[in-house]
Amino acid sequence: MSLGRQWNGCQEAQVVDSHGHTIRALAYTQLVGTLTTGMDVHLNSTALDRGLGTGGYAMIVATHTAQPHQGRRPDSHGHLVKARYTPTQAMVLGVDEQESEHHDTMREATSLDGMPVITTDLHSALPAIVTGIEQGWTKTTPPTIAYVMTDGGALPAWFSRTVDTLRSTQRITSVITTGQAFGGDFEAATLHTGLLAARHVVRADIAIVIQGPGNLGTGTPWGFSGIHVGEVINATHILGGHPIAALRLSGADARPRHQGISHHSLTAIGKVALAPATVICPQLPADTWFTDLFTANDTLAADALSTLITRQIADLRDQAPHHTYIDQDLTPALHTALHHSPVTLSTMGRGYTSDPLAFLAVAAAGLWAATHIN
Repeated sequence: MSLGRQWNGCQEAQVVDSHGHTIRALAYTQLVGTLTTGMDVHLNSTALDRGLGTGGYAMIVATHTAQPHQGRRPDSHGHLVKARYTPTQAMVLGVDEQESEHHDTMREATSLDGMPVITTDLHSALPAIVTGIEQGWTKTTPPTIAYVMTDGGALPAWFSRTVDTLRSTQRITSVITTGQAFGGDFEAATLHTGLLAARHVVRADIAIVIQGPGNLGTGTPWGFSGIHVGEVINATHILGGHPIAALRLSGADARPRHQGISHHSLTAIGKVALAPATVICPQLPADTWFTDLFTANDTLAADALSTLITRQIADLRDQAPHHTYIDQDLTPALHTALHHSPVTLSTMGRGYTSDPLAFLAVAAAGLWAATHIN
């Protein structure tokens, strides 16, 4: 075994199996211990064998020669167990449990006090939403942004190099992992306490709530992990926050159910979200800077895409009239910021130039939220 890149809580390795094949593998070092060149490891390659979108990794679940941390982070005195009853369950200190220094704060926290909470389907939207917030932010001090990660995708926040880069460059202030997800700056038992921690512990100006990497979809109306968007809207409303829905859009996805507005967004916002939310509806400009983004490789041309999205939004308004629908212009400045993003933008294997609308649409929600904070 040889070692590759390393980032917060993760270690890449090249592992040679018993057949002499080299396998790209990943270890969470706080769960399995420190890796060294040449050691023997046990791999879980089930998703890799099926060609699923796990980042192209087999997962290292144990080593022969290293002593693992047995799932307890070295600095943790908590008893909150996540990924419960799995071989790699992690014991962490929850921000909301009795041993936490924030327990008294969390015990008294009952409201988000109107805090904007942006939610959307795919983890890949996170850096684009942050870019939108930065574009719309006018105050002299930088925004305090909390990323609240749900457990619909990856459980360890360590897996996301996007989160690691945004966190290390201070473009997001804190990561809060909720439910069965773990590895954030703060751990929370539920989505609700994660939101309350964003407001009362992190003191966030804005919270962004998205699942971790590894969206699950089955091609059925209800079988997708991004359905959590509706539940985030409901939870935010219950807690007195301002839920803001960013639409999952695409002009390059070959699957009809994801062209224009994805059926994931239409279902989660139109059917699951029983509480009212602000839905940001990007307005596709006819300007050259925008139409030039669409090449022959795109599934739909800009004008056909605009017609489709207009119809989809009209249908969504009819289906869910309790939401407020906001038309948000897409601007050349937003395009420039995304095009030069220091964090690599990629969704479903497509970069910004391959599917610009996917990133412009969610960035528009960040832009609107930043310009409408009290």
